[in-house]
Amino acid sequence: MHEDKPSKTAFRVALRRAAHQVLDAPRVFEDPLALAIVGAESEALRSDSKSRSRMSRVLRAFLVVRSRYAEDGLARAVESGTRQYVVLGAGLDTFAYRNPYPGLRVFEVDHSATQGWKRRRLEAAGISIPESMMFAPVDFESQTLADGLALAGFQMDQKAFFSWLGVVPYLTRSAVMETFRFAGSLPAGSEIVSITPSLPNP
Repeated sequence: MHEDKPSKTAFRVALRRAAHQVLDAPRVFEDPLALAIVGAESEALRSDSKSRSRMSRVLRAFLVVRSRYAEDGLARAVESGTRQYVVLGAGLDTFAYRNPYPGLRVFEVDHSATQGWKRRRLEAAGISIPESMMFAPVDFESQTLADGLALAGFQMDQKAFFSWLGVVPYLTRSAVMETFRFAGSLPAGSEIVSITPSLPNP
């Protein structure tokens, strides 16, 4: 991650989530905003032969299954009373803009450069930012997650559900452990889904 540039990995992941919507059957992860947030690049997905290769299908399956797993876990957490959802390394994740749970507050945590880029993508796609969603700009290597979330209005005395998909390999051990310690310090019932890829960099 460069200070003035968004994450290339975030875009590649979003492109594969979008490709899943048009190339795969059955679909295991429904994301009606995936194509819109990717933008003009989505036009080439149907005819791109590379997207139909075995490696692309395997990688795409891994990426969408982990998103489905996290959102299924969130659904169970909401049923048990959780009202805060934190997406760590949110990239171009679209959950906050299709959130079906009244009363659930969503905090998107990412580098400020990636968040600025995402805002531009949302505007270009005509996707509005709901009042239930807060951006929390955090550089995991130089800031604490606790401080970043507090500035965004996160309630430390309430339980939360965290998703942390594919970010860990890009961080130092100390940043990873500090993030886990913070999640573990929250009230009982808080949960974190962290899935680290063993496949090549998307």
